[in-house]
Amino acid sequence: MHLLYHASKKDIYGVEMIDELERHGYNISPGTLYPILHSLEKEGFLVSRFENVNGKIRKYYEITNKGKEIFKDAREKIQELIDEVMK
Repeated sequence: MHLLYHASKKDIYGVEMIDELERHGYNISPGTLYPILHSLEKEGFLVSRFENVNGKIRKYYEITNKGKEIFKDAREKIQELIDEVMK
């Protein structure tokens, strides 16, 4: 969900997400992250495009409408859980 959250705010790319997850205490390798991104793309939650950034090709991921829907549903379920646990 963390990846879809960030993709809902702006287009994301792998190294940026590795750094972001690290700031939250998660040590995730590219060999773990990229298959997740590819899977989210294959499921239709993200769509990718390539951009040349300072002479390097970077793959950006954008959330799709399907991704927005699943993220919205997940947020609602998470909120329900939080509400139940915090009572």
